[in-house]
Amino acid sequence: MRIVYISTYPPTHCGVGEYTRMLVMALKSINPSLEIHVFSNIDEGGPERYDEGAGAYIHPVYTRGSNSYKGVLDKLTEINGADIVHVQHEYGIFGYTPAILKTLLTAKDDGLVKKIVFTMHTIDHPSSIRIKTLEFQSKLNNVDSVIVHSILQEFELQNQGIEPYLIHRIPHGTLLNPYFGTPRFKLAEDLGLKEKELSNIVMTIPGFLRKDKGLDIILDMINYIGGETRFLTLIVAGELRDRKIKEIVDEISGSVNTHFIEKYLSHEEILKLIALADLVILPYNDPPGKYSVSGILHLAMGSLKPIVGTRVPRLIELYQFSPRLVVSPRNPRELARKILWLMENYDLAVAYMSSLYAYSIRTNWVRMARRHYNLYSQLLVNQY
Repeated sequence: MRIVYISTYPPTHCGVGEYTRMLVMALKSINPSLEIHVFSNIDEGGPERYDEGAGAYIHPVYTRGSNSYKGVLDKLTEINGADIVHVQHEYGIFGYTPAILKTLLTAKDDGLVKKIVFTMHTIDHPSSIRIKTLEFQSKLNNVDSVIVHSILQEFELQNQGIEPYLIHRIPHGTLLNPYFGTPRFKLAEDLGLKEKELSNIVMTIPGFLRKDKGLDIILDMINYIGGETRFLTLIVAGELRDRKIKEIVDEISGSVNTHFIEKYLSHEEILKLIALADLVILPYNDPPGKYSVSGILHLAMGSLKPIVGTRVPRLIELYQFSPRLVVSPRNPRELARKILWLMENYDLAVAYMSSLYAYSIRTNWVRMARRHYNLYSQLLVNQY
């Protein structure tokens, strides 16, 4: 089976690219004979190469947000076509136009592609202000399969007229943290921190630092916690996507022991950070009309640490399996009460999250890769 993924790919700073690489690695682990190609982005995507760690050929062939994907057709011709072409779709990568879909339908008509699969990492609701996304989603009946990650995404697509038999819900993969149990001093050293500067309970907010990450309520939350903040350390880490976030972090640092790691974190660095922390805080504030899932949540799940998050679509899995650790968005008082409860009942919180930890085992990358492989095989069998 020859599989082509169209996606961003490391070293590009993109969660979808990291997702694609983890999926490819897991697929090769269950079937080393697979021939896998990744058609990646030209900007920041690095040179054409063979990724030995993943077992895939990487071909930078398109520009993000482009209206033309001629490079995709040219490269498909060069490699003699593909059995499966699988697009890891995100509007921030492919824009709002149907250009990538039209290109692949042309490739299928020309015999270069047998089956077309789209993973929709984001599904927009009609309340979204991005009307063109709804136009794109209406065209998904033209592909052979659409993969989504959450129940919300699945039924939203059905409500928008996508045939239910085309939709397959495959959760985001989870990696069990290989650094779990590594001494704190070693993890701190690898992250450029000093263990002696970390107070009793270490909280972290990792990932791309944008407005929707909810950092603006942390200062109010700290004020509600009061004197107990002397037992806390907050580590904010990630690449800035909004310069105002730095001002917020500076203000927070005046009230609690704060460490700011301002850079893009590799997959390994995020895993080390979460292994170092005692608690992961995800105070997200999702924009209206947008359904996605959090890759950071899955990294935290695989680290077997308590997670406190908000009741937003991006964290629906946390809400499903650990609802008592979910708070209302934009509610610093409620978030503070939850943090204080965790400080006093940490072992109980760990035990309470056992159902979420079990879910992390059920969604490990090898299992999710097997579900992808079975879907591909079924599609190819049904082509005749």
